[in-house]
Amino acid sequence: MVTERKHDRAFVRTFFTTPTAVDEDDTAKMLRRAIDLRGMEAPDVWVPDNEDATAPSMRDEGVENIIEVVSKDGADFPSEIHPRVVWHRDSPSTRYQGFQQMLEIADPENGAVEYIDGFVIPEVGGIDDWKKADEFFTIVENEHGLEEGSLKMSVIVESGQAELAMGKLREEMGKPENNLERLFMLVDGEVDYTKDMRAITPTGKLPPWAELRHNTSRGASAAGLIAVDGPYDDIRDVEGYHERMTENQAKGMLGIWSLTPGQVVEANKAPLPPEEGSWLLEVGPKQVELDEEDGTYRYSGSRLSLEETDGGYILRVGGDEYELDEGELEEELLDRAEYVPSMNDIVDSMEEFEAAKEAGRGAIAMERAATLVIDGIEVDIQNDRMWDEATYQAAMTPITLFQDVYENRPDQHEDLAEMYSEDVVERAMEVGN
Repeated sequence: MVTERKHDRAFVRTFFTTPTAVDEDDTAKMLRRAIDLRGMEAPDVWVPDNEDATAPSMRDEGVENIIEVVSKDGADFPSEIHPRVVWHRDSPSTRYQGFQQMLEIADPENGAVEYIDGFVIPEVGGIDDWKKADEFFTIVENEHGLEEGSLKMSVIVESGQAELAMGKLREEMGKPENNLERLFMLVDGEVDYTKDMRAITPTGKLPPWAELRHNTSRGASAAGLIAVDGPYDDIRDVEGYHERMTENQAKGMLGIWSLTPGQVVEANKAPLPPEEGSWLLEVGPKQVELDEEDGTYRYSGSRLSLEETDGGYILRVGGDEYELDEGELEEELLDRAEYVPSMNDIVDSMEEFEAAKEAGRGAIAMERAATLVIDGIEVDIQNDRMWDEATYQAAMTPITLFQDVYENRPDQHEDLAEMYSEDVVERAMEVGN
């Protein structure tokens, strides 16, 4: 039974796929462009995609292109490289083709395998199918004199069978008859999952599949793996992409498929703590970010209004109206307001708690105060949050993510220093150690 994570990378923010062969004079053009990406445009995991992104008639050439491009420029690529090969739970011939693709790409004589970290297996089925893929990995490693388990295996969850198989991983990994500890990422593939589930929506859009994303995140957590969401194909809808990532992050799924370098940039930054802190105010069903102005936080929308009367205040939210005195108004707004801490805020709080713990105190109160401005009326709010060891450990997750990024992506050091400042970066790398 698996007991701990086996891979150095603790987080993957971005899973970026690229066709391995396109119908142009230079069929490897897209691969050449991708392998030159650096900084925030470069993903944490690059996936030369020899399955869905590449026409079946060009997949043999796609294998050759992977070998050519990765053997030539892989040494300078800043991230992990995991080609996707063909596979299907119901097709022995397709599984054999995937095996042959892995065998060719991993041949040391071709010069690419030293820069390749693993392979991505699509369309897996039940747990026995996962074991078949794992056995092929082991054969490839033995055939080429590679260390067993050195090639990571990631799977795309695109069927109900695969979803149920995730619940069995914890029991299966670590058994002597398999090498499933090589597993690295669990990636959702909502398009084929929708087809497998025979789901229908009135507009033809994909269902949100929140349950699948939760189950994938849970399966990854239980087995010490990394969960990654599937593609968001409306590449111009940046706001929708951010909403999807925010929903995922609340489930513990910090990675997402990226289809363009622009999406890679957004997904690389989204899980990291913000550069500046901000106050949110609940207005009806949504929270809105307040505008900071001269040290105060101003609401400028139309769904909430505040009026001062002789006896107190009238607060209107949508169609609701509240008559409140000063204390009641402060309490109401405090209930509706929420602070989003910046990286510097998180580091400050953690340093303060570490100092208190060093002095023998097990819990301390952290104060957060602000002046809200609504229709020209200023209202001071303040709350105290108790920090104990559990709070500290929860706050450590975004810091651990940042530390993992900093350690594994030196090409992003300059970007991170520009986002947060050198001082904050240095302090963030020290807390928790």
